[in-house]
Amino acid sequence: MLCSFTCFSMRLCVFNPEHDLCLAKGRWNYVPPRSAVDFARRDASLMSVLYPDAVCTSVYNFQFSILHSQLDEITAWGWDAVVKHELLKRGIPAALLPSDDEINTIRELQHRSTVLPLQPDCHEVHSIEDMESLLKKSEHWVMKAPWSGAGRGLRWVHGTLSAIDRDWLVKTVAAQRCVIAELRREVVADLALEYMDGAFFGYSYFKTGSGVYKENVPWKDEQIEAAFPVREARSRIEPWLAANVWPRYHGPLGVDLMVSPDGTIYVSEINFRHTMGMIAHAKIN
Repeated sequence: MLCSFTCFSMRLCVFNPEHDLCLAKGRWNYVPPRSAVDFARRDASLMSVLYPDAVCTSVYNFQFSILHSQLDEITAWGWDAVVKHELLKRGIPAALLPSDDEINTIRELQHRSTVLPLQPDCHEVHSIEDMESLLKKSEHWVMKAPWSGAGRGLRWVHGTLSAIDRDWLVKTVAAQRCVIAELRREVVADLALEYMDGAFFGYSYFKTGSGVYKENVPWKDEQIEAAFPVREARSRIEPWLAANVWPRYHGPLGVDLMVSPDGTIYVSEINFRHTMGMIAHAKIN
């Protein structure tokens, strides 16, 4: 499909849910799996909930033929070297895209070590010996690849490291500098704080299974505030974001939270991209 915009300036929104995989690889020439590309092609209209006046599409759906003066802004689900390369191939001016330094900054921020100051029960692991020392303190951990998403790059450890666990740990440390070990705890709810360009956008409440996102729960912000101590969580998290993230990053961001049976809220991860929670929030609130 060939799209030609000839009448007015506009915003283009690119849906690239393969972003987490591309960011993990860190190469502009990485080829995402067919399933991820098909999802992007099929569900690109999801972004229209957040940007109703924009043209929302997958980068794989069409070729561009655009006069520079007509396209004044481009938004992606998440910025990485692959989507930038694909847009450049299709004729998008480099001036409308993030610089390589900006994309490298996003990738570095997305490394799970970034959020460790907000996670007292998470640790960088650099060796099998490091992990075995943690297992002497508690038998139940989740090992996480620093660059991963959608439930990938997780290994659940119970008491001892299997041969597969050891092999995975060594290879992941070699490729991604470390492994993040998170103390396993009972979780009664998964929430998120959603932000747009440094401003609080709202909350989301979602369901997971074995670390994989399943669906959002259709609760409004006031319902979430009434049920969980999310205001207290924001008071802890937002000063850290102001000091460590917003000076370096301008864009969508989601902070995933876990709620324990006693109501304590823990930070799970930060996503430096759009999230399904943002879409759910926009539909509900």
